[in-house]
Amino acid sequence: MLGSRSSISVRIPHSRLNKLWRPARKKLGAAALLLIFATSAPAGATSIGGSVTGGTALAAGGTFIKLTVPLSNPFGPPNSVGNDTFQSPNLYEFDEDQNILLAAPLTVDVGSSPIPAGTIVASHYVFFDPGPSQHIIGTVNFDSIILGIITSTNNLAASDFLANTGVNYLNPGARGLEPGDSVTISGPNQILFDTFASSPGDYVRVLTAFSPAATTPEPGSLVLLAAGLIALAGLLGRKWQTSGFRNAKGLQTGVQA
Repeated sequence: MLGSRSSISVRIPHSRLNKLWRPARKKLGAAALLLIFATSAPAGATSIGGSVTGGTALAAGGTFIKLTVPLSNPFGPPNSVGNDTFQSPNLYEFDEDQNILLAAPLTVDVGSSPIPAGTIVASHYVFFDPGPSQHIIGTVNFDSIILGIITSTNNLAASDFLANTGVNYLNPGARGLEPGDSVTISGPNQILFDTFASSPGDYVRVLTAFSPAATTPEPGSLVLLAAGLIALAGLLGRKWQTSGFRNAKGLQTGVQA
């Protein structure tokens, strides 16, 4: 009748609620497990491989090794590079600052120089620290195109703002390649490292374009998201169990006029 107030409430028994809620809870749980599984695999790196192909370093068992920060150097202060801290026939690389917008032009020794201001660059440190004098020929591959290589003492110092890794760069004044050494761009995403080195080693900085792999979410963030999904599943489960659906079709209905 006009002017009357009516309300309809519907309450579904807990057994029905559990039946309706169970599939949704399983889906949330499965999503969380998938995220946790994803974090068990390492995120893609910005250098994606390399090899030692010649020189006395190859005969000595040298290979390419990608390092992660903090560095586990066997000699010298912890987490340090640049002053006989590895003494190995291996060719090493570790990623420095990634996907940085250059505020000013940056001079490089190999490639088109300078790299213009406004360019997004990813920085990588590549080095050979053999201890006793050795010759190495090797390659390093990256996940995006190479914009330039910095090989001279002054240009390395001028680009150290890209380091930003917490690593201790020892003896920076001794960096820089000597006559007869070369590090060149051998492919769009590859460098060729061909140097003779002893103490304290040979060190260069490779700058690549925007690195897709560097944008991969950190594993810690994914774990937090998975934990949030699990907590949400539990919270919704409790809420559904303590309150009924309203305005739904079905079971126990009360009408007031």
